[in-house]
Amino acid sequence: MDSAQLSSLFDAHATVLAPALLGCELTVTTVDGTVRVRLTEVEAYGDQGEDPGAHSYNGKTARNAALFGPPRRTYVYLNYGIHRCLNLACNSEGTAGGVLLRAGEVLQGRELAIERRGGRETGAKLLSGPGRLGQGLGITLSMDARAVNIPGTAHLANTAHPESPTPPSAPGSLDPAHFTLLPPAAPVQAQQIRSGPRVGVSGAGGSTRYPWRYWLDADPTVSAYRPGRNVPVEIST
Repeated sequence: MDSAQLSSLFDAHATVLAPALLGCELTVTTVDGTVRVRLTEVEAYGDQGEDPGAHSYNGKTARNAALFGPPRRTYVYLNYGIHRCLNLACNSEGTAGGVLLRAGEVLQGRELAIERRGGRETGAKLLSGPGRLGQGLGITLSMDARAVNIPGTAHLANTAHPESPTPPSAPGSLDPAHFTLLPPAAPVQAQQIRSGPRVGVSGAGGSTRYPWRYWLDADPTVSAYRPGRNVPVEIST
């Protein structure tokens, strides 16, 4: 997969983009420095009325507007009042979709990631789970609706979505962040990819009807599975 192919997948449904992101390299540069990770675990979330586990399910709001396009943008939300979770928006503009980034292997900037994680070196689990990943990458709510740059394609402008309360960064600015995504350095084979119910999603959205969590088999950075609450018994794992 080259950069053009990766970019085109952002116009597809989240379940198409999500497994293709495994092995991709995401670089986040802020005024503090740069952290680059190899993505090892993700979750897909669908459109309004389609996916009961998605923030878009009940329609567009000021807070979830980035999920409704344009694609190739970030969507950042606060989970449990403390975790800043990073998603990549996809699907055709006006149609909601996103991929939650759940875990990654640190390729660059490990010391900075450790510092952001409270100074604790936890090995392969340093950025295992969306909260840890967001913290290690330095994600803040002000980074919502930022462009994801895919070198070698036309999608390079680091500007904000028109409905975002955060103004666009000036050219060359590192405020609040610069996001760059590259295809896998080495091809990821289909047999390396596993899928199953999403982690901690309540109700039907956390059931086997939505096996929209994807991860690299046996990769030590992948987070542990835990079911959500009130998942219907007849369709639970």
